[in-house]
Amino acid sequence: MYVVCVTVKVKPGRGDEFAQVAWRDHEGTRKEPGNLRFDVLRSEVPAAPGEPELFFLYEVYRSKEDFAAHQLTPHFLAFREESKDLMAEPRQSVKYESLFPEPWV
Repeated sequence: MYVVCVTVKVKPGRGDEFAQVAWRDHEGTRKEPGNLRFDVLRSEVPAAPGEPELFFLYEVYRSKEDFAAHQLTPHFLAFREESKDLMAEPRQSVKYESLFPEPWV
């Protein structure tokens, strides 16, 4: 399995907007045959007043190729476009190979 973990810092006061944009991407991604999981997490509170809100996306795909296909879908391209003005800084992603559990079902 191929796992992508994305950290997103969202401009103060824009977290609800980002959550809606992420929800649409989540809905589309979960319909992809190569996607096994797409979690969107939101920190309870910003680190301090006026600080960016922190989101974490946890995505699991059957293969690296399935993730590459995801990046070409209309819902991902819309997410990328709609979220860019909501982010306090560019999103950071780390890719992993899942060791266990196996199999993901």
